[in-house]
Amino acid sequence: MADGADKLVGRTLSAISEIDADQWNRLANPSPETYNPFVSHEFLSALETSKSVAPETGWAPMHLIVEEAGDIIGAAPLYAKGHSQGEYVFDHHWADALHRAGGRYYPKLLSAAPFTPVPGPRLLAKTHAAKATIAALLREAAAQTGASSAHVNFITDDDRSILEAAGFLPRMGEQYHWFNRGYETFEDFLGELASRKRKQIRRERREAADGLTIRRLIGAEITERHWDAFWLFYQDTGARKWGHPYLTRTFFRLVADSMSDRLLFIVAERDGEPVAGALNFIGGDALYGRYWGCTEDLPFLHFELCYHQAVDFAIEHGLNRVEAGAQGQHKIARGYEPVSTWSAHWIENDSFRDAIDRYLQSEREQTGMEIDTLKDYTPFRKS
Repeated sequence: MADGADKLVGRTLSAISEIDADQWNRLANPSPETYNPFVSHEFLSALETSKSVAPETGWAPMHLIVEEAGDIIGAAPLYAKGHSQGEYVFDHHWADALHRAGGRYYPKLLSAAPFTPVPGPRLLAKTHAAKATIAALLREAAAQTGASSAHVNFITDDDRSILEAAGFLPRMGEQYHWFNRGYETFEDFLGELASRKRKQIRRERREAADGLTIRRLIGAEITERHWDAFWLFYQDTGARKWGHPYLTRTFFRLVADSMSDRLLFIVAERDGEPVAGALNFIGGDALYGRYWGCTEDLPFLHFELCYHQAVDFAIEHGLNRVEAGAQGQHKIARGYEPVSTWSAHWIENDSFRDAIDRYLQSEREQTGMEIDTLKDYTPFRKS
């Protein structure tokens, strides 16, 4: 793959280990203030080394890099997919429609952080020209590999504009994020809520902590005993949500070794024994809630560990927001606000692309209306 006009050359890697970690990280996270853990070399490497991501699981790495005069100036995490599991941007009905029409949807190409519905950079480059080249090369890679399509999930606004200019179709989704408006304490945040909502959250926190000790652990404070307990929590949640957990036990050992200072484990203990926990990743300006589980189903404990404690931590550490994962309108009552998320999609077949385009136009309108409506239900005091 090449772009002769700009003398930019693209090639693919079959493993993230084929590129130096510092080289990748300089492109993925050039600023500490906006560090996103899920595009870091450490996170992607842990997925591959642990075999959570592998051709055998339907995720074949083929990371894209762009070179200029032998120097790597751009990159994108990229996978050939044999299914649509673990993506959180749902296109199963697209696959069914193309199959009914006599076509073949898989394999497809996906640029994303696997199993991670967190918006962040995907076109990893410093210049607009390099990012535009990556977008063009994603289309070229789809054509050369015989893939039906190329998808870029949970993208930034900057990436979206570049991908749309390259012919990718934009798709809007929705999530619920909490925003720090200069609060110094959790009580400052509660003070912005309507009285009834303040009382509800205080009651939830009080009842959730009854008989339990709740602790926030970072890095080395998370011992092997905590990881063993968390693995049980994660397996239980994964089995109920997806049929089987996506990630292996080895993955968590690897991120504990390589990303220790970026991990926050919020654990609830009864008589010294963990009964529930939530694992978060700490970004440059945000806290990302990722995995939760429990061995005791207790009232409000999920809300306390996943939402209220996360807000408490973000305020204490001056983080701008908390992103608590996909879905969940129940987050709104806890001060999380509806926001739009975006993905971008290149479809090789012209007629199928036109049909998807019409569908997405209608879906964007409906999703935008839903977000606007849900904003009226936030718990904040009306001015």
